[in-house]
Amino acid sequence: MPELPEVEVVRRGLDRWISGRTVELVTVLHPRAVRRHVAGAEDFAARLVGQRVGTVQRRGKYLWLPLGRTPAEPECAVLAHLGMSGQLLVQPAAAPDERHLRVRIAFADRDQGELRFVDQRTFGGLSVHPVLPGGLPDVIAHIARDPLDPAFDEDAFHTALRARRTTLKRALLDQSLISGVGNIYADEALWRARLHYERPTGTLTRPRTAELLGHVRDVMTAALAQGGTSFDSLYVNVNGESGYFDRSLDAYGRADLPCRRCGTQIRRRPWMNRSSYHCPRCQPPPRTR
Repeated sequence: MPELPEVEVVRRGLDRWISGRTVELVTVLHPRAVRRHVAGAEDFAARLVGQRVGTVQRRGKYLWLPLGRTPAEPECAVLAHLGMSGQLLVQPAAAPDERHLRVRIAFADRDQGELRFVDQRTFGGLSVHPVLPGGLPDVIAHIARDPLDPAFDEDAFHTALRARRTTLKRALLDQSLISGVGNIYADEALWRARLHYERPTGTLTRPRTAELLGHVRDVMTAALAQGGTSFDSLYVNVNGESGYFDRSLDAYGRADLPCRRCGTQIRRRPWMNRSSYHCPRCQPPPRTR
């Protein structure tokens, strides 16, 4: 599933190509793509037509298109979740339809391209929601700020981390605690911090928490600069291009390969229906009492 860097790459592309444009026509080709819009596909399309798209926003792994007659006062927003295979592509109107095209959004200035939602596995989706003061869609009000957000509160994060009776990787993937971090970047940040994924959160000191957050930010910033991590053709930007940060990964996906730091073989372990990758020497497991 795309994490913060991949979603931010898409957000920047959308902001460049569709912000400030007025929606003229919406075609829903597969109802499952708008299943989270409880009023149905017809209502979804009707809510968009005639609306102007504001500055595209993101929180964690969610992004949204503010809609309103004027950009300064959005009336609602189109919330997008990419799921496992969702793509938001900006294509010329004359371009052939993609095989798994689900929603088409055309604008008044059609010569500037249209927005297409393509989703092979249909786990992602689009939906329209009211916005809270400040422009956040109401359904994601529980999602925490991400570590690249200037308003992210490190002290509050450390306090919440210490209060949770859980382990580090579980905490990093808890989107109500810190958003945008998924399996890939959690493993990468923990490798850089030399911390085992099963270490109890209550054992972290404030300096250690600050160090871990620094590594989370560093790995995400590096991934963002390289267009994100693309293990297959499903993770692309709005122009259909893949990122290449997978070539720079130090832990994730490197099972049985030597640790770049000490030479010990990276281990892969099953974890919550996923996989965790770590170096057994650099990231020793916590001592049991």
